[in-house]
Amino acid sequence: MNQFLESAGIAIQAIWSNKLRSFLTVLGNIVAVTSIIAVVTLIQGMNVYVTNAIVTDVGADNFTIQRNPVVRTAADEERVRSNPPITEDDADAVREFSDEHILAVAIQGNSGTRITYRNQTLDRVRIQGVSREYIFFSTFDAERGRPISPTEVDRHRPVAILGYDTAEQLFGAADPIDKTIRIGNTRFRVVGVSEKKGSIFGQSQDEFAVIPIGMFRKMFGSRMSLQILVKPRSPDLVAEAMDDATVAMRIERRLRPAEPDNFGMFSSDSLLNLYYTFTSGIFAVLIGVVALSLVVGGIVIMNIMLMVVSERTREIGLRKALGAKRRDIIWQILTESVTLSTFGGLVGVGLGFLLAIIISSATPLPASIQFWSVLIGVGITAMVGLFFGMYPAMRAASLDPIEALRRE
Repeated sequence: MNQFLESAGIAIQAIWSNKLRSFLTVLGNIVAVTSIIAVVTLIQGMNVYVTNAIVTDVGADNFTIQRNPVVRTAADEERVRSNPPITEDDADAVREFSDEHILAVAIQGNSGTRITYRNQTLDRVRIQGVSREYIFFSTFDAERGRPISPTEVDRHRPVAILGYDTAEQLFGAADPIDKTIRIGNTRFRVVGVSEKKGSIFGQSQDEFAVIPIGMFRKMFGSRMSLQILVKPRSPDLVAEAMDDATVAMRIERRLRPAEPDNFGMFSSDSLLNLYYTFTSGIFAVLIGVVALSLVVGGIVIMNIMLMVVSERTREIGLRKALGAKRRDIIWQILTESVTLSTFGGLVGVGLGFLLAIIISSATPLPASIQFWSVLIGVGITAMVGLFFGMYPAMRAASLDPIEALRRE
């Protein structure tokens, strides 16, 4: 341990006495680690951000049935273009087929129109029409006021729950509860305001209004495609409930066994898997490209350590003449190489976090600082110093002490 500390002290003195050379030596490591830390921090922030957004939008233990699945090719897009719209009959079929695994089935319509209150007008606000079972789904709530009651949904009452931003933009600091607004050309009474959900990549998730599905049909027509929200009886039954819903939809639509599904089904897990599939390759390429800088930095360190060995030939020869063993010389050179490389890694870690925070502040990209990324950054640079310092260390240890002492 004392030998390691002594060698590390010599390395730090060498770094301090040759500041410019040391900085240029570890510049590759600094750039590489800065990039790795920044990329990892932004990736982790993105993963947390997208996960929370999907769980908030879909629900942790719910799944939805929509007209189209996710398409990846032009052929798939052409095939799903003829998919029939989702109807209330589809929802009834799912509801009746599986009473064992499914707790609730709701239908939801989505469209957009303007909302007006006195002289305040919001254009193209998202309007969601819901059936009476919507109260079983945690994605709908009322932080202020109350939810729309099942009776109000059944009787097509003109009542609405506003998103947090919609209420704030229309009413400011005033209380919106029991105020009358216009959605399109129809008057609605505000009964509740939803909890703030935040934004995704700068796009607000709180600009919406929830109304009974009957009023939605009157305003936007009865032929619009709906989506079905399904809640299993417990989170452990999501897979079974999805299987039951698939069978029910195929029976309702009279699909033959060889025919593919003409609808899409999404849970939070399936959407997250799609996200990770789409992004894992991109992230791997980014990390791979950044890692090349470490190789370049390691080669620079090896060259510098070879030069150090050449400059300190007499010193190494003197140490060997005084009894230093081969492993002592190897240990000294490796310690200096690792210390130099790790110094660059520590600087890179600090700059990487700073860069990630700046990017997060200036753009919608989120950042999530992970402690393990610090260990990875410092550990990788230490390994680079160890690997690329081995050859100079072996070369120094192989010097003949008599020949070394003759050098000027």
